Amino acid sequence: MNAVCATDLSAASEATIENETCLECLGRIGIEEINLVTVIPSNVHVGMPGIDFDERRKRSIDRYRRVIKSAGFDVETHVVRGTPYRRINGLAEAIGASLTVVGSRGTSPLENRVIGSTARNVARTTVTPLLVNRIERGAEEPDVVREHLFRRILYATDFSTTAERAFDAFSYLHHATQEVTLVHVRTPPDPSTGEEHDPSERLEESADRLEEWGIETRIDVRAGDPADEILAAEAEYEPTTILVGSRGHSRLRRLLLGSVSEDVVARASGNVMLVPPSRVA
Repeated sequence: MNAVCATDLSAASEATIENETCLECLGRIGIEEINLVTVIPSNVHVGMPGIDFDERRKRSIDRYRRVIKSAGFDVETHVVRGTPYRRINGLAEAIGASLTVVGSRGTSPLENRVIGSTARNVARTTVTPLLVNRIERGAEEPDVVREHLFRRILYATDFSTTAERAFDAFSYLHHATQEVTLVHVRTPPDPSTGEEHDPSERLEESADRLEEWGIETRIDVRAGDPADEILAAEAEYEPTTILVGSRGHSRLRRLLLGSVSEDVVARASGNVMLVPPSRVA
């Protein structure tokens, strides 16, 4: 498996790359190669006064490469120009990445913003599983909020096909997962769909599959606004990562997987992993 790790060369994005536990977690789920990419926006020019972009970029990338290589990964580096989220997703698709990793906060004085609005744009358009890694806010030397990326997962589902595809990620995540909370949020039913099946039964079926891997599970059925309830569950259970599909269509008329997943990315306290629909029609 290979991963794309996007960096804007800021202290915030450095936190993900240089955290040994985060790198170890990526290795445990089967990542063997990391493609490190930094995107120079089209409006940033080499001759801009005050900062030697090229030299600082080279030093930072060389340092990141050494850290990642010493952690046991093969490393490829990519310096490209364009719109950050388009180039990040384009690279991930071109190399058939198993996972894309971006930080969720921070502004670089050097190149561009991967962390912040770009992370949201990547989330909206990703064609590969995406890990939005939460970084401390407001710290001079920020660190990741949750080091053990996949130890405790909160899986949110509306039972759509895309939600099931997100669940399939446990086929490799289970190597680094000890505990899973399975959450379904009830919304007002569409009368045309008829009687609704008991969501607890469907969650129990998923829990049985996880327990075959020795993962401790719990189920939680809630009612209300999906994004609000998913975030309330995060506050209650303190997972290291929320796992959700990035798009989907529920028979309950509401899109759990779509605008809600974007809301979760923007508001979650910890990491969020988004799994998009299959690219095969």
